[in-house]
Amino acid sequence: MNPLLSDIVDSVGTVLLGKEQQVKLSLACLLAEGHLLIEDLPGMGKTTLAQCLAKVLGLQYERVQFTSDLLPGDILGVSVFDQQNASFQFHPGPIFTQVLLADEINRSTPKTQSALLEAMEERQVTFEGQTRALPKPFFVIATQNPLSQAGTYPLPESQLDRFLMCISLGYPSAASERQLLAGEDPRNQLNSLENVIDAAKVMELQQQVTSIQASEQLLDYVQRLVEFTREHERFANGLSPRGAMALLRAARAWALLHNRAYVLPDDIQAVLPSVVEHRVHGYSSARIHGGDDAESLSHFLLKSVEVIER
Repeated sequence: MNPLLSDIVDSVGTVLLGKEQQVKLSLACLLAEGHLLIEDLPGMGKTTLAQCLAKVLGLQYERVQFTSDLLPGDILGVSVFDQQNASFQFHPGPIFTQVLLADEINRSTPKTQSALLEAMEERQVTFEGQTRALPKPFFVIATQNPLSQAGTYPLPESQLDRFLMCISLGYPSAASERQLLAGEDPRNQLNSLENVIDAAKVMELQQQVTSIQASEQLLDYVQRLVEFTREHERFANGLSPRGAMALLRAARAWALLHNRAYVLPDDIQAVLPSVVEHRVHGYSSARIHGGDDAESLSHFLLKSVEVIER
């Protein structure tokens, strides 16, 4: 791994135990200038991951707890009449930060969820006809509870597509959980975490990602993967051009993470599940090939498409 990025992963790992792969994916998502969706049960460490990343990267951090009565103005900001100046003054909301944790995003109404769309895509907010740029870098980490839980609103496909990656932390290993039970709460170590880099270095690394080389053969492999999702009967919908570009951008960041100046097929395969699974769907009524959930579809995709065309 890149020594500097390895230090970041190791620092986060002192608090979030046994989740190195998820930490690396989250860091790659930031370096690729994307946004991250974490779907899991409550209490699995989603908020802790966001706090740790912001801390070690030296970035401003805000957290918004999404609830059914949250309004767009609670995120974007509000205009308040200043009697002294006889004019309205804009008071920025929590979205004007570098790392925004949108906690339990699917507990808010679609109108409030949509307040994030422009910010995530354009890195700006339009309020009362005036456009305001967001700080750089700008990284949204949203968490959502499983839709089977009460009080949740499913995210529309248009908003899911704004997230470069979607991951799940899952239960800890037996060894990690024993360490949690036997020792001090790792979250108490958050305040003692030191900045490994700062915002300027993060943006420098993001710029380096764009210079990671992808060969013609590698691009052929990406196109075959994308084309397979559009043509095979198991897929109800294929990857869009934006999804294809997201896959390559994430792979470039994964290559940088591993201290390479070029993308390998292994990089594509490493990031594909987190980039693809929230973008493609199978036919729920068709129970062929052992089921058509998103996870099985991504595994089927990787198994079916050859790295080198025969």
